[in-house]
Amino acid sequence: MSRLAIRVTARAVSCLCLLLVAAEPNRAQTRTGADDESTVVYRVSVPSPQHRWLQVEVVFPGLGFEPLQARMSSASPGRYARHEFAKNIIDVHAFGRDGRALVIERSGAEVWKIAGHDGTVRLRYRLFGDRVDGTYLGVDSTHAHMNMPATMMWADGLEDRPVRVTFDPPAGARWRVATQLVPTAESMVFTAANLQYLMDSPTELSDFDLRTFTVSDREDGGPGPTFRVAIHHDSAPESVEPFVASVEAIVREMVTVFGEFPSFDTGTYTFIADYLRAASGDAMEHRNSTFLTAAGRIDTPDQRVGLLQSAAHEFFHAWNVERLRPRSLEPFDFTDANVSGDLWFAEGFTNYYGKLVMLRAGVANLDRTLSAFGGALSTVISRPGRRLNSATEMSRMAPFVDAATAIDRTNFENTFVSYYTWGEVIALALDLTLRDRSDGAITLDDYMRMLWVRFGRAASPRPGYVERPYSPADLRAILAEVAGSRDFADDFFDRYIEGREVAHDRRLFARAGLILERVTPGRPSLGVDSRSGPLMAEGVPYGSALYEAGVARADTLKTLNGQTIRSAADIAGILADKSPGERLPLVFERRGELLETTVTLQEDQRVGLRTLESTGVEPSPAQLAFREAWLGTQQ
Repeated sequence: MSRLAIRVTARAVSCLCLLLVAAEPNRAQTRTGADDESTVVYRVSVPSPQHRWLQVEVVFPGLGFEPLQARMSSASPGRYARHEFAKNIIDVHAFGRDGRALVIERSGAEVWKIAGHDGTVRLRYRLFGDRVDGTYLGVDSTHAHMNMPATMMWADGLEDRPVRVTFDPPAGARWRVATQLVPTAESMVFTAANLQYLMDSPTELSDFDLRTFTVSDREDGGPGPTFRVAIHHDSAPESVEPFVASVEAIVREMVTVFGEFPSFDTGTYTFIADYLRAASGDAMEHRNSTFLTAAGRIDTPDQRVGLLQSAAHEFFHAWNVERLRPRSLEPFDFTDANVSGDLWFAEGFTNYYGKLVMLRAGVANLDRTLSAFGGALSTVISRPGRRLNSATEMSRMAPFVDAATAIDRTNFENTFVSYYTWGEVIALALDLTLRDRSDGAITLDDYMRMLWVRFGRAASPRPGYVERPYSPADLRAILAEVAGSRDFADDFFDRYIEGREVAHDRRLFARAGLILERVTPGRPSLGVDSRSGPLMAEGVPYGSALYEAGVARADTLKTLNGQTIRSAADIAGILADKSPGERLPLVFERRGELLETTVTLQEDQRVGLRTLESTGVEPSPAQLAFREAWLGTQQ
């Protein structure tokens, strides 16, 4: 539908007691009685939060008499690299049904083998956690911030068993639970249908602020999902309301892209946010929730907009990735890196829509959005890695760059372009191209909506799984169907997705009264970002002026054109009256040795976007109409 009947029916401001932490229970999944012999039962307690550890007990019943192989995950949903969560386990003990201690054999870095049990194994372990972000575990005297793969051990062969989790906060703490786990009649007890759903359910225990609202996606205005915003923060208390109002605006605008909300498993979606001085900047999507973390403040306008940008990106993932999922990521493998060539779409298109919806919802302004799009274009156009690998090939490099760490240096500044950024540029180009060739009748929204209907909408009978994941061929075929041309779809994929070209037709932007131009036309450049000073610590890009002159990573520039260099400002001053193509003598130091060369200045390649009216020229009614149809609200 082109316009949605969206109605905000409530925003709860007070404590909602039991329902404050959980959606209305899904009766089919909620367990309120005794567990049967198949249920895996966890108890998570926080006896000493000030020392940054918690304790987990898990009971694996109904095992027969084969050895149990317990695991700690090595990967986490939403991440593509290995993270080796077993490194923070302090100790592990195992017991039988009768309480007898069992022998544990550490058979791998993240594997514990327990034989000789009596059909039931109870594991007890402690776990250190001191990082508040979307991937790890963070515990302190104010909260327990749990990403489940970093918290819960599990057992081979029991992945499809139901799960029950009880949380025990510290004595006297006013901590509650924010999670997408399924609630029960007991406020601290939750369930999951299987391991996939458990591991995809981040959980916050703290005295957080909570607000709720509902939004209908039905034309008759009938009941819609409930959205919860649980914020653990150290900003001014009065800043919560305007922040949640902006989240609400994003939700209402986002649903217009797909025409309907996903069928959230408990009828609820939860934004779990930790905005604290000790938090690390991160955001992570999950099936019915998101984890948002940052040291930023929601009572500072510029920081608040940045935090909302992350919320918009992750909420778009409720459709794109969580349900509209590439076949290469279904099901998620908790034991190894997860490799996909489709992240330019899964992450990059999400990046585009996160920014676009922020503008459509009135949360971001036009100048900020154009600056972001222009910066993405500039990065993809200028980075040398684009000439080495396609957007598809860059996606497959995710296990090496997605918060992965290693002690050896890489050359990624020359060989890699983020699939987030490149995918955003592809989405921007495809949206404008579809609008242009159909005179506004077909847009990227239509493409996303058809993909959703064909591959994302159908609910799996197994919570946490996707019924019909897509392949790269499916993405191409649906584009041909939406555009009405297989030739167009093949050409676009071959050139801009499987190939290494960048779609940035200035004419398309001109249709919206926008100008794509060089940021500093005619200005000379050494071809590197010199903001950090003369030390080229981040490397020298292939093909740059310094690269062609023989300067390499970590070389220190000493003099340029006979003038001493002490800072980036010195470089800018020397180049101020120079032109591209001029040759200047350069002295640089490499490992204590002074070397001389000549550098040929290049033109600054950075590009940006701005409005036609910023030049003093008024756009035409047709240009303004095109712009409004693209960037204006769709409600």
